[in-house]
Formats: sequence, C-alpha cells, structure tokens
Amino acid sequence: MSSVRVRPETGKLYIDFRYLGMRCREQYNLFNTTKNFRKLKKLAKIIDAEIALDKFDYSKTFPKSKSLDKVSKIVSKQKNHIPSFRLYANQWLKNKRPEWKQSYYKSIKSIIESYLSQEFDDKFLDQISKSDMLEFRAYLSQLSGKNETDRISSSRVNHIMSPLIMMLDEASEQYNFPSPTSGIKALRIPRTQVQPFTLEEVKLIIDSARDDFKYYYTIRCFTGMRTGEIDGLKWKYVDFEKRQILICESFVSGHVVSPKNDTSIRAIDMTQTVYDAMINQYKLTGDGDYVFCTRKGTPLNHNNVTNRVWHPLLKELNLTARRPYVTRHTATTLWLACGESVEWIAKQLGHSTTELLHKTYSRFIPNLTRQDGSAFEKLLQHKYHS
Repeated sequence: MSSVRVRPETGKLYIDFRYLGMRCREQYNLFNTTKNFRKLKKLAKIIDAEIALDKFDYSKTFPKSKSLDKVSKIVSKQKNHIPSFRLYANQWLKNKRPEWKQSYYKSIKSIIESYLSQEFDDKFLDQISKSDMLEFRAYLSQLSGKNETDRISSSRVNHIMSPLIMMLDEASEQYNFPSPTSGIKALRIPRTQVQPFTLEEVKLIIDSARDDFKYYYTIRCFTGMRTGEIDGLKWKYVDFEKRQILICESFVSGHVVSPKNDTSIRAIDMTQTVYDAMINQYKLTGDGDYVFCTRKGTPLNHNNVTNRVWHPLLKELNLTARRPYVTRHTATTLWLACGESVEWIAKQLGHSTTELLHKTYSRFIPNLTRQDGSAFEKLLQHKYHS
C-alpha cells in the first residue's frame, strides 16, 4: 500500500510504494503542510487502485522520475511474459487452492509469506539461480528451531523449499526457461525413532486421566486414530452393531475435512475395551454430533487438550514428554507385539501398504502371524482387565 512520507533533511513530501516487485520513492517539491499531505494521500490511493487493476502508467504519473529507465526495463521484461516471483506466487496460490485442503493451503501460504517472499519477491523467475536456492537453503538450516538451542529440522527446511521448487518447475515449463531446481535434492531426514508407551504405561495414563478424558485416551491408545480423526469423530460414524469406527472425516485447523488420503477412509475394528469405552462415552455425549466435544458440543481444540490435559498428565506421572501422536505409535506396537498380521494393522491405520510399518516399526515386529485382532483382544483381557 502506498504511503506519504516526509524527508527529515528537507521537510518535503514523497510517495513510498511498491510496483513490479520493487520499492519506489518519488519526491515532490512540496513541503509538509496539511493541504499538500492530503493532496499526495489522494494520489497515493489512485496509484494503489491503478496498480491493483493493472492500469498504472509510471511514465505518465511520474514523467520526470529518475527511475523510468529501471521501470521501463522491468515492464519490457514482463511483456516477454516472465513475471516476478511475487506476481507468480500470488497467481500460483490462487490456482492451487481448489486442489488443496484448507490446512495445506494455509501452510503453503504461510511459508510463502514468511520465508520465500522475503528472499525472492523482487526477482524475476528466470533470475533465480540454483546458487540462490542453495544459499537460501543454507540460510534456513541456520535458523533456530522450537527451542532456542536447536536448529530448524531438515524436515522443516524441506517443507519450506518444497513450494519454491514446485513453483519454479511449473514456471520453467510455462515460460520456457531452464529450471534452477535440477540436482537439488531434499535434505536427509533422520529415521524416525518412535517412543511408544508400554501397556502398563497406557493403563497408568488412563487410570490417572481426568474423568472426562479417560475414554478419549482409551480409544486413542487402542485404535491408532490420528488426532484430527478422533477430534472430528461423529456418532453417526460409530457402528455399535458391527463394532466398527468409520473414519470418514477429520477435524483440522478448525475445519471438518476429508481424511489425509483415500486409504485413510477406513473401518477400525473395536476390541471389547474400545467398545466399552465407546458405550460409556455415548452416555456422556450421545445426544450431540461429536463423540468427544466441548461443553458447547463443538469439536475439541487439540492445542488446548495437549497443553492443558496431555502434557500436565505425563508430567504428573513422571513419563517422558511426548506428542499425543505417540498414542498411534502405541497402538501399532501393541498390535505388533501380539503378532497381529501387518496387513491387518496397515488397514486399521489407513496405510495403503505395509512398507511404512516395516520401515518405522521393524524392531517391534516379531516372527509371528495373525489375521485379525483376536491376539490383541486376548492381551487386553489378560493384562488390562486383570
């Protein structure tokens, strides 16, 4: 947005605005009086409107400007159809929005605004070199992580670089210039080391949890549901007759959305422990839409639950602090410990193949085979209810 400013050394007014990805400051031979300020303020609004409508003529508005040559070169560049990063990024986001979930769109938009725009806004797409990208990635790698003493993770760096690479690859095809992304590989991400709870720790957590969250954590730990899946679970998707939980929706960033992917749409078998917990929960919230909800009947806010219930509970029990997502790892490792079929487990978790199971949980997989959830049922009956 254009603004009217005063040069302290002369006391004269100038207009400060951005055009075609560059900052422009045009001086006027007008002193800072109320009348002159209002006059330029009106002109600044006209400039903003013309830029927004793509009707701004720099040479007509500022015929004696010293920046005309520079602006002329940029305009000539744009006539050759290669836009600045800023212009392309805005249009790219608009084009992608129908393809993406709301949460993913917000994430990419935030990355562009917080990181990419600050680095590349004033550059034309074909001016961004491989060297620029590598330097930018090196800069990101030196940023602080969540803790001041930690560096930003390689996974986060890759996540920030991803939309930049996607944009430049698409733009290079669209405007026929060599893509600078060739040969730039994602940073290596250390293998995930899961820290699941033991069955004894799960029992301790459930026994010690607040009364209004006992069934919530029972179901989380024994079904492997993701946070968004359990927070967005509605009673219409709980089939007591078939003893199944149908995962058809997820609650993410305040919105009910479709699950993570097609394979995430699934039916989870309820063991007796989960079935009993669901029956008891129905007595509490069965007259509403959501299985787990606030007093107003709205879905749970996972940040509030994590900070006010989950972490204080683990601290009270002297258990190592872990994300609530560890309950998904816990269900998986308990199933594996019983010797359940990895194919059955993959279906319960919503995985399309067993590859991730073997990769992430290899040390938990015994040399046994089962075809259903009966072994897990026996374990719960023997240890959990004894």
